Amino acid sequence: MNYLAHLYLSGSNDQIKIGNFIADHVKGSVIENYSGDVLAGIHFHRLIDAFTDQHPIVSISNARLRPDFRKYAPVISDVFFDHFLARNWNQYHHLSLEEFAQNSYALMRANEQLLPARALHMLNYMESQNWLVHYASIEGIEKALTGLSKRTRFISNMDKAHLFLQEHYHDFENDFELFFKDIRLYVSALAEMK
Repeated sequence: MNYLAHLYLSGSNDQIKIGNFIADHVKGSVIENYSGDVLAGIHFHRLIDAFTDQHPIVSISNARLRPDFRKYAPVISDVFFDHFLARNWNQYHHLSLEEFAQNSYALMRANEQLLPARALHMLNYMESQNWLVHYASIEGIEKALTGLSKRTRFISNMDKAHLFLQEHYHDFENDFELFFKDIRLYVSALAEMK
């Protein structure tokens, strides 16, 4: 799952959202700087990632991508799934995608002191280019994946992944719908365990 899905799955708790948002940038002993619901959000992000990585439908998406994109297949499928969430946003949330995105950016800005430097750096690009909203279009996905490809150490071909999405659009859309139903149930079950 990518940024939009992680924020969506965090529910209404702002501290959980912050932890979920920064989790990929919190490494090693840095986690000791966090507590309460922000720390719970970091752990929640990792549970979502583990569930996603082990899910058979995600494995099918990754297998479809792997011949062309190799080890970057999981990164690309995460972005593709955010595309389908953004494109069908009104099925999942009462706020418009634009409003949800602006609220998310504002929340992170109001809590910049909690954001690691790399997360804050990324937020600058995310907000100025409105990634969360632009995920809904193929052009937005192209920009996101091209940006990711510039940060890889090896040739990734991610800048061409939007063409692969167009070619296999219904297959990935079907994968997303089946998977997203499962992850929403998983997140609901986690919430009930609290």
